[in-house]
Amino acid sequence: MLLVVLLLSLVTPGLSLTCYVCSSSATNAECNNNNTTQVCQAPQDICMTIVDTLGNAKVISKLCSSEATCLGASSSSTIDASGNGNSVNCCNFNLCNFSGAESLHTHTALLLLTGAVLLLLSR
Repeated sequence: MLLVVLLLSLVTPGLSLTCYVCSSSATNAECNNNNTTQVCQAPQDICMTIVDTLGNAKVISKLCSSEATCLGASSSSTIDASGNGNSVNCCNFNLCNFSGAESLHTHTALLLLTGAVLLLLSR
């Protein structure tokens, strides 16, 4: 029964989106620790995670956003070779931004590793 409810919450269109929300947390765990969620109101239809990094300092914010705003912020986000910069992650199913902050770095590392392996295999 729980599985059916979970699946319906992920695929049923027209229902409100629920996102984790926090402001200026130092870690993803701290951000999620208070278990604060928000039901997004139209036109907010995306969960957005923003990670600002400068040296060892990190600031994580999670919020409801419109798709246009999130995709615009994501397309202009940059991280330099030292890992400093701004990352934006957009997702659109209930509570999809639980691990958004940590997954940004994991996905970047996997992408780089995959690229390196493909480069080696192509030689």
